[in-house]
Amino acid sequence: MLSVENLEAGYGPMQVLWQPSLTVARGSITSVLGPNGAGKSTLLASIFGSVAPTKGRILYEGQDITRIPPHRKVDLGITLAPQGKHLFGGMTVGENLVMGAYRKSAGRHIAASLDLVYELFPVLKARNAQPAGSLSGGEQQMVTIARALMTRPKLVMLDEPSQGLAPKLVGELFETIIRLKKEVGLTLLLVEQNAAASLDAADHVYVIHEGRIKAEGSPEDIKGSPEIREAYLGI
Repeated sequence: MLSVENLEAGYGPMQVLWQPSLTVARGSITSVLGPNGAGKSTLLASIFGSVAPTKGRILYEGQDITRIPPHRKVDLGITLAPQGKHLFGGMTVGENLVMGAYRKSAGRHIAASLDLVYELFPVLKARNAQPAGSLSGGEQQMVTIARALMTRPKLVMLDEPSQGLAPKLVGELFETIIRLKKEVGLTLLLVEQNAAASLDAADHVYVIHEGRIKAEGSPEDIKGSPEIREAYLGI
């Protein structure tokens, strides 16, 4: 579904990505692991278009989308749930979710999309009328992910979704991520520092360090390599 080829990107004169390449198969969960500052978030931002690549190609369903702006990529079925809680704190949970359905095609299915996200995140249904800014950190993270689902995507990119969550909530979050693949049929590209949880959920794993892909393989391959785990993942 998605192919990234020798991508280079950064911020002004500071280059962050040094030709990483990866493939995301349709209907899979692909995890990108690595330490802080490895280039994980920049990789997602470059795929989504909020950071402009300087070299390389991004192909989505056979189409070159390297230079396409983010709103066009959303129209094609790509969405990004960014790191942190980028919510409208004074608006209710329900209003924040509806904001995610700004595409015309998504707007025609708001009721069905709300039913889906409330099934996946029952607590949000109970908090529907509350200001988003009054929610706990874990609940705000759920709203961020749920709002991304309101675009009715085919490919969902999640940037550090477990950041700052309590261990119990991390487990529940990853159960929901697996449900998105198995029950909803979505394809997911997941960037995470929580290597243990991410390895358990993923179908394929890439390890990135200093903007370069250092290893790739099945979760079993990565778990079975002490050198990779110790050098790049800290587990």
